[in-house]
Amino acid sequence: MAISELQLPAAVKAHSLADGQALAATLAHDVAERLRAAIAAKGQACVVLSGGRSPVPFLEKLAAEALDWSKVTVSLADERWVPVEHADSNAGLLARHLLKGPAAKARFIGLYQQAENLEAAAAHADQVLADLPAIDVLVLGMGDDGHTASLFPGSPNLGEGLDLAGKRRCLPMLAPSVPHQRLTLTRPLLAGAAFIALAVQGPGKLASLRAALAGNDLSEMPIRAFLHAPLDIYWCP
Repeated sequence: MAISELQLPAAVKAHSLADGQALAATLAHDVAERLRAAIAAKGQACVVLSGGRSPVPFLEKLAAEALDWSKVTVSLADERWVPVEHADSNAGLLARHLLKGPAAKARFIGLYQQAENLEAAAAHADQVLADLPAIDVLVLGMGDDGHTASLFPGSPNLGEGLDLAGKRRCLPMLAPSVPHQRLTLTRPLLAGAAFIALAVQGPGKLASLRAALAGNDLSEMPIRAFLHAPLDIYWCP
């Protein structure tokens, strides 16, 4: 099965790449082009990225792009509630693979907050995100279960996180995998991005994407909330 065989909504664009390195390079180029255009148009740009292991080659490629990084704000779609020094920290991932060299000049707005519990940390992050500019580029990933960011099926706050009329920017969320405690940007904030890219690799993720396209229940597969224009899907085998 190839991504060309999927029945994608109108105006959703699919990019089929040869392998992970080609996906990383193409996505980094396209993201950088969007950020340059935003800087040219309004003097600044904002990109929100996803963590995990698969984005590492993309982050390395993006760090090498020629950008006026001092005019770029970087944030995360979600975060594990662990200190930046922890191996599972998405902020730590960006520090190692993106925010280095010229890209170290970018302004970073992180989600992790020290607090007495996850709910208090999310409330603090929600306040911090008031300073996040309008999102020019959002890069999402997708789990085999159809989650994106930390909007997980079955998580207690999922309904609020997916509510387009919701007022929160950040919510506490529980993941089925360790570390369980997460912080996630909500659908109203994520969906407001001017350009959304979804990066998926391998036949398993493609099968999950096909399943997501076949239904409408957001609580079952939260990625469905974003499978509409404007969206570019980047896929490789």
